[in-house]
Amino acid sequence: MKKQFLYLLAFSLLIGFAACKKDSTPKDNNEIATHSDDQSRFASEVDAVSNDADIAIESYPTFTGRFMGVQGVICDATIAVNTTSNPMTITITYNGTNCLGNRSRTGIVVLSTPQGTQWKNAGAAITVTFQNLKITRVSDNKSITINGTQTYTNVSGGLLLNLVALGSITHSITSNGLSVTFDNGAQRSWQVSKQRVFSYSGGAVITTTGTHSDGSASNIAEWGTNRFGGAFSTAITSPLIVRQDCSFRLTSGRVAHTTPLVNGSVTFGLNASGNETSCPGTGSYYYKVMWTGLRGDTITVIHPY
Repeated sequence: MKKQFLYLLAFSLLIGFAACKKDSTPKDNNEIATHSDDQSRFASEVDAVSNDADIAIESYPTFTGRFMGVQGVICDATIAVNTTSNPMTITITYNGTNCLGNRSRTGIVVLSTPQGTQWKNAGAAITVTFQNLKITRVSDNKSITINGTQTYTNVSGGLLLNLVALGSITHSITSNGLSVTFDNGAQRSWQVSKQRVFSYSGGAVITTTGTHSDGSASNIAEWGTNRFGGAFSTAITSPLIVRQDCSFRLTSGRVAHTTPLVNGSVTFGLNASGNETSCPGTGSYYYKVMWTGLRGDTITVIHPY
């Protein structure tokens, strides 16, 4: 069971879908294609930090409320724990090691929670503070830098160590504003509201949905101002599914981007022709970005991840 737990948490090293495994970036300058790239990188890295938080928290019984911890490893970071302060803290320092071959991270993330909090309990919350977390993509050396705070909540209660027995565990990720600095120097504020459900079906399955609503729009996961200075929102219109039996790859899902100039959609889990492919797939999976141009023509971009 301990080995299974460590394997389950190892998805933090593997599921950086469009942000980390992309072979190239959109080659045109269209706003929706560029924003789609920005959003997928941001969303993937926020999730990756939450995954690292799972590893760190469940490694220390003072945080979990469990009698014993199970030591996890973050391959490109060191972990320092202070259980005597109030709030208690776990400091994750990323060292820039390219241990996955697709991206490197530098900077610090601090997890903090009041004394007495037990992560195994429903409603337990951790404050996640990003301190100049810079993620650089190897394929093109482009980076994003994240600062600010978010809240990571164990909505259902339970530990991932016990996922098989529990059947499912629900976590939420929320933020009223994370600062994102893009490779062109633009600095913007993005908000986050999404839910991740961990279940087990031949291996771990992670299902991500958006939880914010704005007027008639629902299922929004991120919103704010894009690098072009326009307001945007990104809704998850079909849940994003990551499966352990597909090597913890993003196997399906769809998001919709709304920007001042144009709207577009991104579909994941496709083959090179842009058609749905089965799990387990071979080689690269692909995502397809589609939008209607200013002249009314439909534009499609397909890229591997």
